[in-house]
Amino acid sequence: MAKNASVQEKEGEISDIYTPQPHNKGENIPIREKLETIIAELPQDKLTLAEIRDILGRDGMLLLVILLTVVFLIPVSIPGVSTIFGGTILLIGVSILFGWDLWLPKQFLSKELPASALKKAFHKGLKWLVRLEKISKPNRLIWLTSGNIAHIINGLSIILAAILLMAPFGFIPFSNTVPAIALLFYAIGLLQKDGVSILWGHIFNIITIMYFAILISGGWIAILELIKYLNII
Repeated sequence: MAKNASVQEKEGEISDIYTPQPHNKGENIPIREKLETIIAELPQDKLTLAEIRDILGRDGMLLLVILLTVVFLIPVSIPGVSTIFGGTILLIGVSILFGWDLWLPKQFLSKELPASALKKAFHKGLKWLVRLEKISKPNRLIWLTSGNIAHIINGLSIILAAILLMAPFGFIPFSNTVPAIALLFYAIGLLQKDGVSILWGHIFNIITIMYFAILISGGWIAILELIKYLNII
């Protein structure tokens, strides 16, 4: 009995790491409304990741993933965001995978970001989040969202998507958008216990890998053709 209680307690700890905590008993606030409230509380001038983390409080790491990801759904370039936000999501994936509390380096937490530009990007990104959220339905294919194997696969998938998000292709259209969509599907799927959203996350991860493979192979072929044309080899 003691052993079973210990196992249940451990599973509860893993779930609590990324499950949003309700503000009031019995209250179920939509993800979009929660994020709108959080965005409204952000500073107007300069903003740091530490401030975003503190405002989120115990609302869960997956909610932080969604907030940091929506900015990549629109064609806006904000210096430093890809590295800091992508690195944070990567560390969140590691934390989820191993059941750890979230740790972030001081360089990430203290880096000042333009609050006004980010808030505009957050609000624009939320419009796309609403569309993705409508696709999701709670408690579908739950076996893809719970259990040890699913936990490992989903943690590794979030890490992979974060790495793809940080890939140095930011100047190429959709190079950040596609892995961002994958991350949103993973986060929404885990929050709502929706295995179908998890499947969509896997699909967009695969699409991202294929897209990057085409970019890399196309670039390599172009370089070889240029070298051949210039008679360098």
